[in-house]
Amino acid sequence: MTKPKVLISDKMDPNAERILKERGCDVDVITGKTPEELKAIIGQYDGLAIRSATKVTQEIIDAATNLKVIGRAGIGVDNVDIPYASAKGIVVMNTPFGNSITTAEHAIAMIMALARQIPEANARTQAGEWPKNGFMGVEVTGKTLGLIGAGNIGSIVASRALGLRMKVIAYDPFLTEERAVEMGVEKVDLEALVTRADFITLHTPLTDETRNILSRERLEKTKTGVRIVNCARGGLIDEAALKDMLDSGQVAGAALDVFAVEPAKESPLFGSPNFICTPHLGASTTEAQVNVALQVAEQIADFLVTGGITNALNVPSLSAEEAPKLKPYMALAESLGSLVGQLAHGSLPKISIEVEGAAAHLNQKPITAAVLSGLMKHHSQSVNMVNAPFLARERGMEVREIRNEREGVYHTLVRVTVATSLGDRSVAGSLFGAGAPRLVEIFGIGIEADLDGHMLYIVNEDAPGFIGRIGSLLGEAGINIGTFHLGRRDAGGEAVVLLSVDQAIPQDVVDQACKLQGVKTVKALTF
Repeated sequence: MTKPKVLISDKMDPNAERILKERGCDVDVITGKTPEELKAIIGQYDGLAIRSATKVTQEIIDAATNLKVIGRAGIGVDNVDIPYASAKGIVVMNTPFGNSITTAEHAIAMIMALARQIPEANARTQAGEWPKNGFMGVEVTGKTLGLIGAGNIGSIVASRALGLRMKVIAYDPFLTEERAVEMGVEKVDLEALVTRADFITLHTPLTDETRNILSRERLEKTKTGVRIVNCARGGLIDEAALKDMLDSGQVAGAALDVFAVEPAKESPLFGSPNFICTPHLGASTTEAQVNVALQVAEQIADFLVTGGITNALNVPSLSAEEAPKLKPYMALAESLGSLVGQLAHGSLPKISIEVEGAAAHLNQKPITAAVLSGLMKHHSQSVNMVNAPFLARERGMEVREIRNEREGVYHTLVRVTVATSLGDRSVAGSLFGAGAPRLVEIFGIGIEADLDGHMLYIVNEDAPGFIGRIGSLLGEAGINIGTFHLGRRDAGGEAVVLLSVDQAIPQDVVDQACKLQGVKTVKALTF
C-alpha cells in the first residue's frame, strides 16, 4: 500500500516530520518556495502542513490535484482560501489551542510593560541617561482589568490577572453567569466594561461584529488614563482613533502585538506617547511552536491514515457511513443555529436541540454540533462543527439533547430552543422534497421559508397595507425581493415576515424599516 505523501512547506519544529513518518506518511520538508515553485511540486502530495508563510491560494489549490488535507500549525487561517479548498473537497485543519498559554502570557507581559513603561525606560537607560525621575508607573494590584473575549485565551489571562490581585470584568456574548463565577470574573456588557476598566485587553477573533469593537466612540467613553492591550487580531481597534486618544492623554498607554495591516512597516501609532508594539509575537515561544507542530502532524496523519478528522474548519467529524444521511440534517441544523444566533440578544445560557420523527433515528451529535456552529459562527470565524461543542462548554452553555421518536405534523423535525430574558424561544425546521432544509416555525409562529443568502426578518402587527409599505421601501432602495414568507399567530395579532433579497441590506434601510407603521422588530440576516 502506497504511503500518503505530506509536504511541510514552512519552518516547523522537527518533531512534526518525525510524527508524520512514525504514523505511516512519507514526508518532504521543502521551505521558502515561491508560489510558482510550490505550484510545480504540490500536485504530488496528499497533505500540506503550513504555518503563516505559505499562501494557499486558488492557483495553488488548482495545482494540488492529489491534495486531501491542509494543516495549519496555529490558529489563524487567513493564508488559506477555505471556501475554494472546500469546493475542491480538501479538509482544512488548524490547531486552535496549541498556543493559548503563550498568547495569554504575552498579554500579561504587555500589561506589566505598560504599567511600568519598561521599553522606553530601558531604551533611555541604555542610551546613557539615568531618567529615574522621568518614569512614574502604576501598580496593577487593585486595578480593574476589562476582558473583551472570555474564551480559551481570555480565561487564562483572567486567571493570571487574578493572581496579580486585579479585579477582572469580562464581556463575551457567550459567557454565562455560571461560567463567570467559575472564572472569578464579573460579567458585564461592553459599554460598562469600557467605562470601568483601568486596563482593557482583547481576546476575540476578527469578524464583522468585532471589527473596530474599540471604535472611536467607545474609546471616548473609556476611563481617563486607561491602558489598552491587543494580542488577538488586528482590526479590533480603530488605530487612528487610538492615536488621537494617546496624544490627548485619554488613553495613558497602548500595547499592540497585532495591526490591521501586517507586516506593519508603518503605522500612525508609531512614535505615539506610551505606545508599545511587537511584531505578532503572541505565539512565539519554544513551547508553543512545539505544541502546534506536534498537533498538526498528528491531525494530518490521523486523517490520511485512519480517516479521523480533528479541528477541521470546513467539515464535521463523521464516519463514512453516517455522512450521506446526516448531511441534509446538518445543513438544516446549522441554519437554525445561525437564525437563533442572529436574533438572540445577550448570552444564551441554555439551549436544547430536539430531534423528532425520522431525525430521532440518527446520530444526534453532529446535528447538535451543527446547531452550535451556526449559533456561534457570526462571532468567530474559527468555529466549526468539531470545536463548537467544546467552545460551548468552555463558555458555560448548558446544552440539552432531546430525542423524540414520535412523528408529528412533519415526518422529521429539528427544533432549537434557547433560554432568554423573555423566556424560552424556539425555531424548528424540516426536510422537504429531496432533503431540502426548510424553516417551519419561528417563536411559536408557523412559517415555511428557505434560510439562504441575505434575508430580512420583521415582526409587525398584522394589519392591511404592511406588505405594500415594506415592498415600496425596498424598491426605493433598489433592493430586489426574491421570496416573501409570512406567518402570524392569529388575524390582527403578531406577524412574522421573512424576505430573501438579492444583496446585503444596508443599515439605513433597516433603520427606515423600523419606523414603518406597526413594525416591532427588524433584523438583517445572512446565511
